[in-house]
Amino acid sequence: MTYMLCRNGLVDFARWKRVFDSHAEAHRAAGLNLLHLWRSLDDPSNVFFLFEVKSIEKARAFIHAPEAAEAGKVSGVIEGEMHFLEEIDKY
Repeated sequence: MTYMLCRNGLVDFARWKRVFDSHAEAHRAAGLNLLHLWRSLDDPSNVFFLFEVKSIEKARAFIHAPEAAEAGKVSGVIEGEMHFLEEIDKY
């Protein structure tokens, strides 16, 4: 199984969440299935989310599209990172 783990540093969580939720269909179309969404207890301006990835090519195209950069600006993302991961073991 392949996953994409992301972290976003935010200006405003509520604003970011509205934009993030409005892109649910685009996520699915890119082969991304949201599994978890977490907010840091130590720094609530940091969110972490985990997608199951059906197609790395589609996922990469989605995150590198100009629309993704624009959504980041609109939603107030100040910084972010993403990592593609493969499952090794389940415990």
